[in-house]
Amino acid sequence: MASRPGILTDWPWKPLGSFKHLILAPWVIHSTYSFMIQDEKDLSTFLAFPLLLWRMLHNQLWISLSRYRTAKGNNRIVDKAIEFDQVDRESNWDDQILFNGILFYVGIKTIPGASHLPLWRLDGVIITALIHMGPVEFLYYWLHRLLHHHYLYSRYHSHHHSSIVTEPITSVIHPFAEHISYFMLFAIPLITTIMTGTASVASLAGYITYIDVMNNMGHCNFELVPKWLFTIFPPLKYLMYTPSFHSLHHTQFRTNYSLFMPIYDYIYGTMDTSSDTLYEDSLKRPEEAPDVVHLTHLTTPDSIYHSRLGLAYLASNPQKSKWYLSLLWPVTLWTMMLTWIYGRAFVAERNRFHKLRLQTWIIPKYNIQYNLRRHRASINTLIEEAVLKAEEKGVKVLSLGLLNQGEELNRYGELYVQRYPRLKTKVVDGSSLAVAAVLNSIPEGTTQVLHIGNLSKVAYAVVLNLCRRGIQVAVPYEDDYKKLKKSFGIRSDQNNLILSKNYSIKTWLVGDGLKGENQKKATEGTLFIPFSQFPPQKLREDCFYHSIPAMAAPASLENVDSCENWLPRRVMSAWRVAGIVHALEGWNEHECGYTMSDIDKVWQASIQHGFKPLVITTQSTF
Repeated sequence: MASRPGILTDWPWKPLGSFKHLILAPWVIHSTYSFMIQDEKDLSTFLAFPLLLWRMLHNQLWISLSRYRTAKGNNRIVDKAIEFDQVDRESNWDDQILFNGILFYVGIKTIPGASHLPLWRLDGVIITALIHMGPVEFLYYWLHRLLHHHYLYSRYHSHHHSSIVTEPITSVIHPFAEHISYFMLFAIPLITTIMTGTASVASLAGYITYIDVMNNMGHCNFELVPKWLFTIFPPLKYLMYTPSFHSLHHTQFRTNYSLFMPIYDYIYGTMDTSSDTLYEDSLKRPEEAPDVVHLTHLTTPDSIYHSRLGLAYLASNPQKSKWYLSLLWPVTLWTMMLTWIYGRAFVAERNRFHKLRLQTWIIPKYNIQYNLRRHRASINTLIEEAVLKAEEKGVKVLSLGLLNQGEELNRYGELYVQRYPRLKTKVVDGSSLAVAAVLNSIPEGTTQVLHIGNLSKVAYAVVLNLCRRGIQVAVPYEDDYKKLKKSFGIRSDQNNLILSKNYSIKTWLVGDGLKGENQKKATEGTLFIPFSQFPPQKLREDCFYHSIPAMAAPASLENVDSCENWLPRRVMSAWRVAGIVHALEGWNEHECGYTMSDIDKVWQASIQHGFKPLVITTQSTF
């Protein structure tokens, strides 16, 4: 929002919320019906809706590309962080497409010659290009300078400039009134060609796509325009801007006002003197070498949309199933094929914590593949390649997230340490901090807990530590009870482990394998505390569900603009936090396999570095 919002700041359909897209339904239905039924087919009108869909897909591709490249670091322009407030502010980027769509349909119906357009006319394409290079670029330059006058800037344009570090879609984040002025400006070539009878589908769709390309490119936070272009054709520097050129406008505010052609900044003396230097420095910038890598993987087929490289508004909130994603199954299938073809871990996120550079790498495999025995060898190979890549880059610590540390897969990561005994990168499975997080989630004064779920390294350690602390652990299944008791050896505190199906216990420790029928046996007000990396399905409204082992990140952790899977904002899994703390403390040993670090030491170190335990209230009335 602008610092002093003026009139026509909000979009008219803001009260409709997520139903705003329905405003286009009557136009789309009518144009489709007319094309299918009428004898005289109007292809140009029918293609209006596919053009809107193309614009949305096109913009999303730019967002994903930009986020991927800025996470890697090569050619990055500005190092400052993007946080959730910017993501929220830019989440309505599709409003301008809806606005344009309405005006397109209105224009088709009201402007003579706007319908039944041919697919191609060369004269219309040339006229569109010339009008853009002349009147449009000139008028935009002075409109832009006018918007930087303190009166209009505070009421309108400051909303756009709230994003110092830009993403492609920052280009269309303006108040409604600004978009009206922009549409009037960009409509000049369109109306001219229509009125002169030279318009075509190619000239209209091509011009709109050109605007989207240049807008998105100019707001990328990485430089992608190669220097050889300007070497081959030197005048191009006056006719095409670069991402670094426009980035200076967002950091300096009073320079580089041009739309896409810097010529007017040269003419009127508003060219930033550091434009060429920043451009060349950005092109030379190498890929960033991280200090800590968290290695995770995709979960469900639609988890790609929830990842940071997917849909930003989904990634910025805890992952939940969305019904409308099922409508995107062709795209989902395409992304699954793409990840299969790519076949190696890729960078999805970068953060900075004090002097540490952090990255998240994703293995392009899904939960279902991790659970199939025939995929284990290929998955292990991908993880091993990621470990060796981290070693090559000089990574200090690599933490294994989700199923990458499975016992059946690679013995909690021990496999790689055994294969490469001289490995300098420390492999951390984070089990000790996960155990500490579970132990510190148990309400004070608890004397008895019920343990249910698949046994794991964390499960064994949690039960052992609870028994040592004098808390009785009830296990309902005899096989699990025997395995746990055997792991204790000859110890006096094993008497606190009992075989019991007392489902009335108010605190449950639950892991993978918890069934719906188990939850039904719980009494009202039961607290479920997960000890696995995956949260249980919340089937009971009269019970409480704690988060998986996780901690809230300190404010000094920078560039947090997405959620880690199903966790809330600025909350990180204990397994991921463990890798960061391991590097901060400079611990020179691996934490993987069946060994575990000192639980209290790891917990206290995490607290000292600003990570905070999660608190859940269990006081409520049903």
